[in-house]
Amino acid sequence: MNLIWILLITVSVIFAIATGRLEDFTKAVFDAGKTAVEISLFLLGIIAIWMGILKILEDSGIIHNISRFFRPLIKKLFKNVPDDHPAITSITLNFIANLFGIGNAATPLGIKAMQDLQTLNPDKEETSFEMMLFVVINTSSIQLVPFTVIGILASFGSANPAAIVLPTILATVLSSVIAVSNLFLFRRFFSKR
Repeated sequence: MNLIWILLITVSVIFAIATGRLEDFTKAVFDAGKTAVEISLFLLGIIAIWMGILKILEDSGIIHNISRFFRPLIKKLFKNVPDDHPAITSITLNFIANLFGIGNAATPLGIKAMQDLQTLNPDKEETSFEMMLFVVINTSSIQLVPFTVIGILASFGSANPAAIVLPTILATVLSSVIAVSNLFLFRRFFSKR
């Protein structure tokens, strides 16, 4: 990957010199760097707020009530995870973070869920079906309100940053259904062999 980045940068510099636009190229590099830092700080604020809210939910015990609400769905999908196992809570927290479109905050929660699922894995060298299912659901991640995208659109002056909500819901629900269906089909196909 480093080779690809070096190649892209080198080609860009060569074309900037060849076309006599080195000054524009330099200005664009510094403007993009400034924008990247501004967006990173903006997203850091969103992530900090949501991680704090999730921590409060967890410490207050509210997350266990939310867990009970999602338990029938999670138990239907993750049949080999016991009812009282910490993986249920970890998976629920990750799902909630993804539902609200804060994927960056969902990452540490996803790592915790995978660690919890690994404790149930009989063969530590292989990935269990539950772990594969979690990765598929986490990757396709149904989002109800994509707060991060709305925040980015708002920071760039979008007239209607919330217009992304309905297309996001439709796209993520469809991708999740297809992804989970494919995983179950592959399981059925390869388990017969």
